[in-house]
Amino acid sequence: MEPAANPRPRAPQVLVTPGPAPDRSRMVAMLRGFFLVLLVIFTALIIVKDSATTGGLRIVEWWPIAVGGAILFFGGFVALDILTPKRKLSTISAVFVGLIAGIVVTLVLGTVIDLFSEIYGLRDRSLVAPLKLMLAMGICYLTISTVLQTQDDFRLVIPYVEFARRIRGPRPMVLDTSCLVDGRVLGVAEAGVFQAPLVVPRFVIEELHRLSDSADRLKRARGRRGLDAIARLQRSGVAEVSIEEATPVGATVDEQIVELARILPASVLTSDVGLSRIAAIRGVPVLNLNELANALKPAVIPGEPLTVELLRRGEQPGQAVGFLDDGTMVVADRADDLIGSRVALTVTSSTQTSAGRMIFGRLADRPADRPADPPRRAAAPAPGPEPEVVPESIEPERFEPAPTDSPTPPPISEPVDRPGPLGPGRFDRPTRAVRNPRRG
Repeated sequence: MEPAANPRPRAPQVLVTPGPAPDRSRMVAMLRGFFLVLLVIFTALIIVKDSATTGGLRIVEWWPIAVGGAILFFGGFVALDILTPKRKLSTISAVFVGLIAGIVVTLVLGTVIDLFSEIYGLRDRSLVAPLKLMLAMGICYLTISTVLQTQDDFRLVIPYVEFARRIRGPRPMVLDTSCLVDGRVLGVAEAGVFQAPLVVPRFVIEELHRLSDSADRLKRARGRRGLDAIARLQRSGVAEVSIEEATPVGATVDEQIVELARILPASVLTSDVGLSRIAAIRGVPVLNLNELANALKPAVIPGEPLTVELLRRGEQPGQAVGFLDDGTMVVADRADDLIGSRVALTVTSSTQTSAGRMIFGRLADRPADRPADPPRRAAAPAPGPEPEVVPESIEPERFEPAPTDSPTPPPISEPVDRPGPLGPGRFDRPTRAVRNPRRG
């Protein structure tokens, strides 16, 4: 039997901790401890309640039930707190508003039910109370569900009321997959450029996990680099990094990122041109890392010296291409014979394209091509009176018949009619047949 092939090793899972900040965790721990102390005090008061009448400390007989109930009560609420870490203030507010609306509607309908029962003389009230209870539960469910599903548009119904997160301070930045895979975001953050909190959506982390588990080697490397960038951002502490659990409605990840930035509200940090255009159309602020890198590149002026290593030929004959340390493309004219060497250039011009900045230059020790002088035109004559043109006399050409050996036929005498002022001419009458003298 052939040995089984070694399975492809899975990508290492980078742990991304979405937990709260350390100060918030400390506050939550203190709150739980305070709640536990209050529960112990109230339980002790219940157990030793009769001690004042007996003149001494006396524990009631059913104290195990009280202690067990207190422990279960505390453990149940703490477990509920731990198992629901995705709570949002907007959701709680929506539930509260829906519950209040349901109670108000139930009271109104309950009054109507009581009125109908008095009108029709319903003596059996045993069915009215359950009917009101079921009606209250159903109406509260519908109102809470309606508010939860329409909380983003709730401001259209009630002005100045909106279930949205209020951002204080600088606007946060939502990171997309391309900027995390790019890797430059870590260096920019360490340089102290980002003063705003950085938000990494959960669906972006899931996409990076899918890339890290891909069979393609390049995709697997991109996914690992993105996950490593998130982990390093969290460990470095140069910026506040949070994991957003919400997943907005959208067909693609780009649409979800733009929608999330619109809801928060926040700006988008990306290196994808397509996402930048989508965000601009939706009116969401966007920062493109490529545009930031191009803006930070040093400006060059014509005539400035430059040293670069030529790597390959250019598109035009005689051109050679090299790159600066920041990735700027340099095109050298008449330098294709120096590919592979480091040369000194003189900048002639530069242009900005969608892919970045391009610099054109020529070799410093070779003069630029001088265009040939155009041929000189003859000097124009001095202005003066135009010479008078005298028309030449044109004599009519004389046509002589060519000599022939055959006898010349005698001329045909035919009267010629001269047309009068209004009379018909010679060619207006039909032609008469003339006998050929050669045929005799």
